[in-house]
Amino acid sequence: MHTIASILALATTASAIQGFNYGSTFTTGAAKQQSDFESEFTTAQNLKGTSGWTSARLYTMVQGGTASDPISAIPAAIKTKTSLLLGLWASGGDTSFANEILALKAAIQQYGDDFAKLVDGISVGSEDLYRNSPMGIAAGSNVGAEPDTIARYIKETKDAISGTGLEGAPIGHVDTWTAWYNGSNQAVIDACDWIGMDAYPYFQDTMPNDISQSKSLFQDALGKTQQAAGGKPVWITETGQPVSGKTVGQSIASTENAETYWKDVVCPLLSSNTNLWYYTLQDAAPDTPNPSFGIVGNKLQTTPLFDLSCNNTDTGSSSSSSSAGASSTGNSGASITASGSGSGSGSSASATGTASSIGNSGGSPGGVPNSQISSEQSATVTPTAISPGATGTGSGSGSGSGSGAGGSGSGTNGTFTAPPSATSSTTIPASSGNGLQSGAFAAAFAAIMVAIYAL
Repeated sequence: MHTIASILALATTASAIQGFNYGSTFTTGAAKQQSDFESEFTTAQNLKGTSGWTSARLYTMVQGGTASDPISAIPAAIKTKTSLLLGLWASGGDTSFANEILALKAAIQQYGDDFAKLVDGISVGSEDLYRNSPMGIAAGSNVGAEPDTIARYIKETKDAISGTGLEGAPIGHVDTWTAWYNGSNQAVIDACDWIGMDAYPYFQDTMPNDISQSKSLFQDALGKTQQAAGGKPVWITETGQPVSGKTVGQSIASTENAETYWKDVVCPLLSSNTNLWYYTLQDAAPDTPNPSFGIVGNKLQTTPLFDLSCNNTDTGSSSSSSSAGASSTGNSGASITASGSGSGSGSSASATGTASSIGNSGGSPGGVPNSQISSEQSATVTPTAISPGATGTGSGSGSGSGSGAGGSGSGTNGTFTAPPSATSSTTIPASSGNGLQSGAFAAAFAAIMVAIYAL
């Protein structure tokens, strides 16, 4: 068995991990099957102008339409030699999380070392802290979770893999950079082996956020996340620029701007040996969300909507430092912080900082992964009163890396077809999304969530 220390040490010399985020359902709500994941993974590996995009970040361990069966992305990954950043949905309550653990254990038993050797790491939750914050709740996000709950779930996950082929796999949590930076979620940071950050400058509409500002906004969020992480590896688990959709603040959604973001933000990250899961390969399947972040359109094909080559691009990154991140079996990669996205509104907020000082960070475009829906159907979670904490203005439903705290947006990430209200029971896990701070943006965020659920 590898120890966490040895795994992270290997990451300092190994190539960084590159991949995309994958929801468990289509925009119609239909659950993806093994063949669907195989097609997506193969497409990612063969995208024109790229190489090495061979990792998949998942939001849930549960196959859509089942209570606790392992997600079919696992056999698809084994067949296509795709590494995995596993995800356990953590905002559905204890019963729902117990099903995630059951699915994880079943996958270990069913697929053995063929599965274990592909695991880059395990994420317990996605933007739960953001959704649980005043910003996330104000944005109308889905239910989140308290920091103590996430820390407890991380311990339960470590206990679950003890003595198995996944023992020693790096375990972390994914959230918006504002959730990491507000100072009230230290219990989660302490429990993590690595920190996952979601960042979308596109959604940061409380400050100048035209495409020319994206790099500086992202780097600012990255630096703040690294500061909060206290030396722990920071993995960029979501970031991107939409290819189509509405304008948010000064940021215009277009293929031209998506290409600029790729050249200015993504390419330098790749050259700096950073673990990165881009959002996203395809979110228009079959319907196109607004905004849409997919680098391929409705048709799954290896020809992207814009140039993905990184030749002759500025590889400098102002505040990033590559720190380790690796799989339990050697799929390692250095990590650099990224701006986080928050997801959902939920139980009492835990933020204590002032979000207004940093603006709106926004969470991931899609709030709930489709694969989580079935596992959440039996769990009911009702948000509690909002506790005082970070106050922020701004709207944004994407990941914001510059200022503010974001929540999850509504998108096509594949675990959910319609976001639940703040007072309804949560039956679907959120993929991740930038928080929407303003009322107008909240409406846009709801649309994004629907799209992301279908990824």
